[in-house]
Amino acid sequence: MSITLTMPRLSDTMEQGTIIRWNIKEGQEVLSGTIVADIETDKATMEMQAYDDGIVAKILVGEGMQVPVGTPIAMIAEEGEDPQSIASPDGGGEKSAEAMTAAPEPASIEMPIPPVATSDTTAQVAPETTSGGRRKISPVARRLAEEHAIDVSALSGSGPGGRIVKRDVLAAVETAGANVAGAAGDVLPVQMPTVPNVSSQTLVSTTTPMVHHVPALESTEVPVSGMRQTIARRLVESKSTIPHYQVKMRFSMDTLMELRKSLNEKLAAEGVKLSVNDFIVRACALSMAEHPMFNASWAGDRILIHGRVNVGVAISLPEERGGGLVVASIRDANLKSLRMISAESKHLATKARDKGLATEEMSDSTFTISNLGMFGVDDFTAIINPPNSAILACGAALEQPVVRDHQLAVGWEMSATLSLDHRVIDGAMAAKYLGTLKAMIEEPMRLLA
Repeated sequence: MSITLTMPRLSDTMEQGTIIRWNIKEGQEVLSGTIVADIETDKATMEMQAYDDGIVAKILVGEGMQVPVGTPIAMIAEEGEDPQSIASPDGGGEKSAEAMTAAPEPASIEMPIPPVATSDTTAQVAPETTSGGRRKISPVARRLAEEHAIDVSALSGSGPGGRIVKRDVLAAVETAGANVAGAAGDVLPVQMPTVPNVSSQTLVSTTTPMVHHVPALESTEVPVSGMRQTIARRLVESKSTIPHYQVKMRFSMDTLMELRKSLNEKLAAEGVKLSVNDFIVRACALSMAEHPMFNASWAGDRILIHGRVNVGVAISLPEERGGGLVVASIRDANLKSLRMISAESKHLATKARDKGLATEEMSDSTFTISNLGMFGVDDFTAIINPPNSAILACGAALEQPVVRDHQLAVGWEMSATLSLDHRVIDGAMAAKYLGTLKAMIEEPMRLLA
């Protein structure tokens, strides 16, 4: 009996998945536990493994395609079976596979278009229509046609089933532009007005070309990944439902930078290198323990103060793995040392970028840190990651002119901006939290306890 691999549910909210990369080929032997594909979910890119031995008979869904959870994506022949003879899961195998792997053009919208009379005997053949006589046209093509006043009834569709697609409209726009340019030589003379007391013989005859050609705007369509759709949905939800406000503070980083340098020199032999972000994570976690409302969530008619301090760290993913952003959770961060936080942060970041994080590694954060300092960003504001009530946006620790003990000097400073849910945290509460955080960062020996 052949084995059907289906799109797995790799997270609790996953409804669709995208095959980022197949690690197998048709005819290849696979063993139980083999990583067969990299799947992009709504939260991260994760690995999919086979649970049986066999030979890959057919790959049904191509790379880059998004399909619902449970959709057959590959067939595996078991021992003794002929891979060539295995039928596709729905009995219509190849056609179904081709339909799923066909490509990137947006779904068609059946749009009724009244017939338009034309005297042009060389007009193109009209596109195919549905049984109700309605034209098949993609949303992008329809929008382009409206922008450039293109009569779609005169176009022939080159998409599936005769559907009019973007390239058909762009070709028509190009043709129309060429026709306008070609007509530029046929210029009508402008009738000069009669001027009193001036002989018509003294007027200079002029001709003015009345041609205005605007080239078509060329755009490149970029498919939106499942992760990007989820990010967009959650950020819109956050900004539209949470009353955001920001509070900013600058921290002196002189002592922290000196301590970090000293510790890294001592720990180099053990392969340990503490980052500025490691100190920030621990300082935020200890400050949250002192200010419980920063470890809380809005729950409609009540506020939930969480019992564990879990700090989320935003991690950007490489473009070759689909890009996007995930938040990895460092659980019980207030109970962990700098070395433990450093090791866990590096492990989660590497795994997120190479393989993808498991659901439990991305869940249950109660506060989030987004740090763009490594990119040289001075300061910025971030959008709250629900159900958190706050997110800290950290800029770079920069060496710059500062005032120390009433004297102008050169020192290290960092700007940090809190974005807050006003339903949970008031301005005075935010100021007190930042005051505690500032004290810990500027007296970093407290973070070693």
